[in-house]
Amino acid sequence: MDDLFSASTRERSFKNAPLAVRMRPNSLDEYVGQQKAVGKGSWLRAAIEHDVLSSVILYGPAGTGKTTLAHIIANHTKSEFVEVSAVTGTVKDLRRVIDEAKTRLNTYDRRTILFIDEIHRFSKSQQDALLHAVENRTVIKIGATTENPSCEVNSALLSRGRVVELEHLKDEDIATLIERALEAPQGLNGKFSADEDTVKTICTLAAGDARSALTTLELASEIAVTRPDT
Repeated sequence: MDDLFSASTRERSFKNAPLAVRMRPNSLDEYVGQQKAVGKGSWLRAAIEHDVLSSVILYGPAGTGKTTLAHIIANHTKSEFVEVSAVTGTVKDLRRVIDEAKTRLNTYDRRTILFIDEIHRFSKSQQDALLHAVENRTVIKIGATTENPSCEVNSALLSRGRVVELEHLKDEDIATLIERALEAPQGLNGKFSADEDTVKTICTLAAGDARSALTTLELASEIAVTRPDT
């Protein structure tokens, strides 16, 4: 009963989530853009597909797919995904996550992807709590930052992984995401349409930010419901 209840709760939560969350891809084949970073032939894609990924830092502007890519890595490698904020997460939180990761690895042979948002804001004490677990691969650290890691990320963390730079998405990538969201069952499910000019406008407003584009599309759909004549 607990499992059924939990599944039902997750389903309701997903249905009520923002469009950008509902449209988050689950695989590399669904991931749009970032060919330089994760396209066929890139070292990152090869590492993911062969399940030999070590710790990485994803560096790029907001809305370029850093969190999404971390989720995809966890899905592909069948790893547990745990997220910690460098801003609100405490040393105690990190130690708990690491202890749980040890148990998971030793008991179930299941690895843990530790996703750290805003990793450039990690304190020295947070860094010290994490370093050994990264070194012995108790966790695979995936950090995300909008700041240049060479300038903003602690050198000890920087040296224990590779940096992958993500760029603003191209307009054609944003357009693909919009069209997909309009039709997908978990998206707007074909209830709305957008002409070429509308798509171009959203692409321009988004300025390479996928999350912004989907948020704008969702807002437009909500306005269309309340004002069907527009």
